[in-house]
Amino acid sequence: MSVQFWQGAHEVKYNMAEFKRSRLKSKEDELITRKTVVLGVLTLLFFVSLLLFGLPMLIRLSIVLGDLRVQQTKDNKEKIIPPPQPRLLISFEATNSAKINLKGLSEKGIAVELFKNDVSMLKTQANENGEFEFNEIILDDGQNQFNVIAFNQDGVSSEPSKPVDIVFDNQPPEILMINPSEDKLTVEYADFDIAGKTDKGASVLVNNRLAMVDDEGKFKIKFQLNAGKNEIEIISRDMARNETKKKIEINYDI
Repeated sequence: MSVQFWQGAHEVKYNMAEFKRSRLKSKEDELITRKTVVLGVLTLLFFVSLLLFGLPMLIRLSIVLGDLRVQQTKDNKEKIIPPPQPRLLISFEATNSAKINLKGLSEKGIAVELFKNDVSMLKTQANENGEFEFNEIILDDGQNQFNVIAFNQDGVSSEPSKPVDIVFDNQPPEILMINPSEDKLTVEYADFDIAGKTDKGASVLVNNRLAMVDDEGKFKIKFQLNAGKNEIEIISRDMARNETKKKIEINYDI
């Protein structure tokens, strides 16, 4: 009898423990379900808020940032716009003077720097008419290349001007007579060809008449002699305005 009672009590105790564990698990499951529902609702509210408020705000922020970048780019472009390219105004290619003056045009009031053979020489400023001038520029023997660069107030430079070459040459050209080869002679015909050779690029005048000169410096001109003595002056002038003169005498004996 006592054994049966003990077994029945044990079963009741076991059933009570199982009931408690079942209720506890049910409460835990209910809590997890509530947390899941709350988290789902919060997630949904977050995405809805993002769509209603966050996304337009992000769009507006992107637009504002884009406008700022455009304005900054515009300001940078305005700052880096260089001044117009200046230019030198030189009417000669060679000179026999060791010093020259150089003039040019640029934007008015702007600083201009002169370069000779890629070496900085002088700086000046253009006047109200955009004109500038460099005085007493010393030339090297032979070829000298010049260009100028303009600078605005922010120190931004222009493109270099088109280079200009100037040759310094103070040596007079040579005159080598071919016909006649002597300085004084007598002939029995009126038509006479005066011929010779001078420096390349030089021009030749025979009694102020322009003779033809080829690429090698050879010149020739047909001359009509007068009866008796004919004094003939030959002048060779190079690009630097150096001159050489030679006089010959031809007697036309009829």
